[in-house]
Amino acid sequence: MVTIGQATEGDAETIAEMLVETETYYGATDIPQAADLVAQVHNALFGERPMATVLLASDGEQVVGLASYTFLWPAAGADASLYLKEMFVLESARRRGVAGAFMAALRSVAEEAGCSRVEWTADRDNPPALAFYEAFGAERRDGKVFYRWES
Repeated sequence: MVTIGQATEGDAETIAEMLVETETYYGATDIPQAADLVAQVHNALFGERPMATVLLASDGEQVVGLASYTFLWPAAGADASLYLKEMFVLESARRRGVAGAFMAALRSVAEEAGCSRVEWTADRDNPPALAFYEAFGAERRDGKVFYRWES
C-alpha cells in the first residue's frame, strides 16, 4: 500500500536520488550525482529560508515518488494557491495509484492552508501526464504564456 508523507531533513539523500531519476526521465544529459545534490536539497528544503515542501510516496520501505510544491500569493484577489512544481513517480510504480494519491494529498494540503486553488504546468510532449490530469478532472488553461530566464 502506498503512503504519502511530508519529507524531513533525513530524506535529503532520497530526494536527491529522486531528482536524478526525474532528470534522467526528462532526457537531461548533464546530471549531477545524487551525492552532489544532497547539500542543495538541504539548503532548498530545510535551510534558513525553505523554498518548497516535498511529499514522498512510499510503498513499504521504498520511496516510489516525489511531489514538490510551494504556496503562491496572490491567486485570486487576496487568496493563496498551492503550486505543484514537480511530481514524479518511478516507472516501476506507475499506474498503481501513486499520482492520484499525490493529487489527493495536495488538495488536502491546499484546503488546510486555505488556498482557493491548486495549479501546475505540464509539458505538452508528455501525453501520459496530460491524459492523467484530464482524467483526474483538471481543467486545461490556455490563457497564459510560460516564460523563463536562465542563469
